[in-house]
Amino acid sequence: MSDFSEMYRPSEDHEAFREAVREICDAKVAPNAAEVDENAEFPQASYDALRKADFHAPHIPEEYGGVGADALATVIVIEEVARACVSSSLIPAVNKLGTMPLLISASEELKKTVLPPVAAGEAMFSYCLSEPEAGSDAASMTTRATRSGDGWELNGVKRWITNAGESGYYTVFAVTDPDARSRGISAFVVAKSDEGVSFGAPEKKLGIKGSPTREVYLDKVFVGDDRLIGEPGTGFGTAMKTLDHTRVTIAAQAIGVAQGALDYALGYVQERKQFGKAIADFQGLQFMIADMGMKLEAARQLTYVAAAKSERKDADLTYFGAAAKCFASDVAMEITTDAVQLLGGYGYTKDYPVERMMRDAKITQIYEGTNQVQRIVMARQLLAGLPKV
Repeated sequence: MSDFSEMYRPSEDHEAFREAVREICDAKVAPNAAEVDENAEFPQASYDALRKADFHAPHIPEEYGGVGADALATVIVIEEVARACVSSSLIPAVNKLGTMPLLISASEELKKTVLPPVAAGEAMFSYCLSEPEAGSDAASMTTRATRSGDGWELNGVKRWITNAGESGYYTVFAVTDPDARSRGISAFVVAKSDEGVSFGAPEKKLGIKGSPTREVYLDKVFVGDDRLIGEPGTGFGTAMKTLDHTRVTIAAQAIGVAQGALDYALGYVQERKQFGKAIADFQGLQFMIADMGMKLEAARQLTYVAAAKSERKDADLTYFGAAAKCFASDVAMEITTDAVQLLGGYGYTKDYPVERMMRDAKITQIYEGTNQVQRIVMARQLLAGLPKV
């Protein structure tokens, strides 16, 4: 019988990967996190540091100039960056989100055209699925792609697009057959430089302020047939398969920010003295700390299992991707909130990082499918007989 732990336990190479990422994050990412949040500016220093070390898009296969990191290694990168700065973790996370549709469905020619610049750090890649009236109900999108000569003309608005304006490329989902609902949606690669592409003002957000979130406007944007990802009508299926994989990266963000908050709180409670002793000596606080550590490790193990299933493309990935994202993000919100509580009044101020971590953690319960939607996904998988035990 094979050792079950080998399905997801990080190898020595994975742990070496973690050490390398953490070293860079401690030196180049964490020192800028507060300023990036305060000024709501793109974390250029983080991007430069990650790009120099090839951690900005580690998932891209070697044949396209990438590192070829497996799903678990990619999770570890995102986890470690999020531990230092969640805004910065959206660089590798969204590069995977934007390019995953190509890795799943695109022609070899298209992959060879647009993936190498991302691997080289010359461009980032965003994902355009949501619209003003189509969030959880993505099949209700109204962005249209109509035949025009030897290509397609795209018209519409995409909302809540992470790193919009900064990314050089965008995976855009649009309706090509209005009568077919989800089966009438196709996926395209749009370049920032394409005529007719423009962006709205950055959203004023609660957290992840260093990662710009904008609307993307498509006004008579022409793309050739060579920019079509897969066959016409397969876009919605590609979008859902993508999210099965990338929800694991949101779980990684969640455990990263939770770890950062726990680390800081542990240091604080051992230094802070009240009633003549460190507050870490009080049993009530010890119970809080124990629960934080226990839930975080449970979330991490579930996330690593989901990453292994993503790498293998297991049949029950949909369930595990949703479960990891949902559980880890709920845990992250709880741990970061408890970290603020452990710091008391200090935790409520911007002089300490835990209030930023609490604000940043909230988005992990919302994007790439709200946790209410994740529970629907999980329930349907269970009712269909997955996962198999």
